[in-house]
Amino acid sequence: MSDDTPGQYLPAGFRFRPCRDDEDHNAMAVVRLGCAERDRVDAHSVVEGLPTAAEIAAASAKLEEPSRNQILVVRDGNVVGYSTIRWWQERDDTWLYLHRGYLLPEHRHQGIGSAMLSWAEERIRRLAVQHGTARSAMIGANAMTSEQDAKALLLATGYRRVFSLVELELDDLRQLPEPGSELPAGIRTGPIGTSHYRAAWRTVVDSYADTGFTQKWPFQDFVDTADPACWRAAWNGQDMVGVALCSIRHHDHTVGEVEELSVRTGQRRLGIGRALLLDGLRILREQGATTARLFTGTANPHRSYDLYESVGFRRQNEYVRYRKPLA
Repeated sequence: MSDDTPGQYLPAGFRFRPCRDDEDHNAMAVVRLGCAERDRVDAHSVVEGLPTAAEIAAASAKLEEPSRNQILVVRDGNVVGYSTIRWWQERDDTWLYLHRGYLLPEHRHQGIGSAMLSWAEERIRRLAVQHGTARSAMIGANAMTSEQDAKALLLATGYRRVFSLVELELDDLRQLPEPGSELPAGIRTGPIGTSHYRAAWRTVVDSYADTGFTQKWPFQDFVDTADPACWRAAWNGQDMVGVALCSIRHHDHTVGEVEELSVRTGQRRLGIGRALLLDGLRILREQGATTARLFTGTANPHRSYDLYESVGFRRQNEYVRYRKPLA
């Protein structure tokens, strides 16, 4: 056993081992399903629902060194829990190392969750040293408000809540408000082509200029994940003043997602955001979506809840980010 899998922290009969193959991904999907009732998981969530084995495999493939930054908890040959670690740099140059763990309810309150958390923190400290980021690194963890066991463990071990995201759903895209004269004079909307990518990216990035705890988003990352079929933008002359970046969920084409809705500071409160949102939702409907989801920060200063609720979105879930100093 390597020093990345400290089995001495686990109760007798349990052990850590790295994730190895597709069979493990199936077992991890079973763990997520087994946690759903206790943790009141929303299966249709676009933030964190019930992933299939294929979706877990795709997420694992994006991790750096998956066999070292993803650990399974095994008992009698069966996977009963797992943890993952990933990291990124935020706008203020903080390096956030985020760990996320899942453990079947029947094995909780035996010290296993604490052992998983200890493994993650030790691994993160080694990573920060390897990366040379220890001076600007923080440990992060996520938990839904309904995950009472995870919340209690994090708070008991020194984590503090720093922000949360609320997910909203519009359950029937057939009931959209009729288009009206939402746009002010001189503003037009239209699709986003490849020649507009940099302006669209800059519009989104600039909208987060005064928002804390936000990940840096390089232009190349934007290009690599671009899916413009349901994207819309607003222009004032030649200047892009807002975007609605919408998409169809890959594993369920009846669900659309509003991934970003951004309007430049000087153009807010003019109806541009509402017009873009409705434009994007209509295109999602044309593409076959029957419902739509989005998420936004609870500390959003731009009263976006009012806008979303005005077109029929309703609150579903809340996801909390916790942090702890590296030392």
